[in-house]
Amino acid sequence: MLENINPGDIMFLDIETVPVLQSFGNLNPQLQVLWDKKSANFRKEEQSAADVYQRAGIYSEFGKIICISVGVLKDKNPYGFRLKSFFGDDEKSILTEFSSMISKFSRNREALLCAHNGKEFDYPYIARRMIINELLIPDILNNAGKKPWEVKLLDTMELWKFGDYKNYTSLDLLSSVLGFPSPKDDIDGSMVADVYWVEHDLKRIVTYCEKDVLAVARILLRFMNEATINMEDIESVTLF
Repeated sequence: MLENINPGDIMFLDIETVPVLQSFGNLNPQLQVLWDKKSANFRKEEQSAADVYQRAGIYSEFGKIICISVGVLKDKNPYGFRLKSFFGDDEKSILTEFSSMISKFSRNREALLCAHNGKEFDYPYIARRMIINELLIPDILNNAGKKPWEVKLLDTMELWKFGDYKNYTSLDLLSSVLGFPSPKDDIDGSMVADVYWVEHDLKRIVTYCEKDVLAVARILLRFMNEATINMEDIESVTLF
């Protein structure tokens, strides 16, 4: 499959999400009841719904997107890599700008998106939050009614499984075993909610998200037996 793909047709992406409100107590009563029901599936007996509210960000019904970072390959020998991030407090604005950008990108009939664990997390999360924000889902993200060979979504975690459905390999672990720098050298996903709600350090979160995108691109290039991306060939066009 990968041998028929032009790396230049791929847009790599990653998202960062947080609970939609800072604390459980800020939720309206109905959502508090619904979070209590949802969290009962994973919290410990001695924990309350409020105790595990920080995990709400991974569920699209209780979270929101604060950053979407994307990257595309430029030139070759060696590859250049251009990064851009959409971020802020206004999720609808983030999604609107992202949607406009990938709609233009996907005018190329060979265009593909690639994320790590994207099919389980990033792609459906973005699509669901677009519906919640009353936005049209771009065709490249909308799998409804499509045949498997019509789907334009790659997933480096799925590719690494090689059919082993019980296997889960984190981006950090896969980067490490393939000899790439860890994208989690500052923060990891479990810290994003506090960095956002307590520190409100969006720049730090964007940097973290862009490191994840770079890691995904390096991993896929390794799968394709292509040369890696050197640090001096990376350009971020994100404006703070």
